[in-house]
Amino acid sequence: MLRLVLALAVSLAASGARAVEDPYPWIAAAYVVKRDGKLLWAGQPDARLPPASLAKLMTALLALERGGLDETVTVGKGVLRATGTRIGLKPGEKLRAGDLLAATVVRSANDACRALADHIDPQFVSRMNQRAAALGMTGTRFMDPCGHDREGQYASAADLARLAEHVMPHAEYMRLAKLDKVAFKSLDGRAFNLRNTNALIGRYEGAIGMKTGYTDGAGNCLVALAVRDGVVVLAVLLNAPNRWWNAVGLLDRAFAAPR
Repeated sequence: MLRLVLALAVSLAASGARAVEDPYPWIAAAYVVKRDGKLLWAGQPDARLPPASLAKLMTALLALERGGLDETVTVGKGVLRATGTRIGLKPGEKLRAGDLLAATVVRSANDACRALADHIDPQFVSRMNQRAAALGMTGTRFMDPCGHDREGQYASAADLARLAEHVMPHAEYMRLAKLDKVAFKSLDGRAFNLRNTNALIGRYEGAIGMKTGYTDGAGNCLVALAVRDGVVVLAVLLNAPNRWWNAVGLLDRAFAAPR
């Protein structure tokens, strides 16, 4: 299944077709549903909205493209500014970059995300926006590597779908995204046992991930990916009050839609 997703992702990322139908306007402030790279339905796909932790998709992409996941990261004081979901990192602790990525993807931990971003580049947000521009994400501007609400930060559902399709070829991200839980230790031996924030994992047939998000400004957000019988469905929901129920409905309808 994973090989299928990785192989298909290249063609998915190249797809730029626009939806012609918005049959579910009540589902979210903005949404996009794609099957095998083709846009099935969308509502306000170009609306510029807060992305919450879906911004971590770009942080993860930059970390994966850079490599060095076996590098040792010394946690900096930036983690003290992280709010929301955290794993309790302390300045001075040492961890593998790959384990920080795991905490970022699986648990959506803001302190792990911050430590990883600061390790890669003190000007990490500039890198995020440069990569977004290179990907043609014209409706997106990042102001925080982990998705905290920041003035001037926004993304569109269409852009986030494109970003997800560029993350999908990275086997390590896909491996992490579908884990129900992950465990690792700091270099000093402190153990971390983390459960996935994605309620679809282990509950929805074929679910792989990819990213959850929530802030007061963004509401409930989700990038959901599932594969069944060789069919790949990707759904992006921004500010979706009932994201899990609605995501399941969208995925089911996408798998059942005529081809």
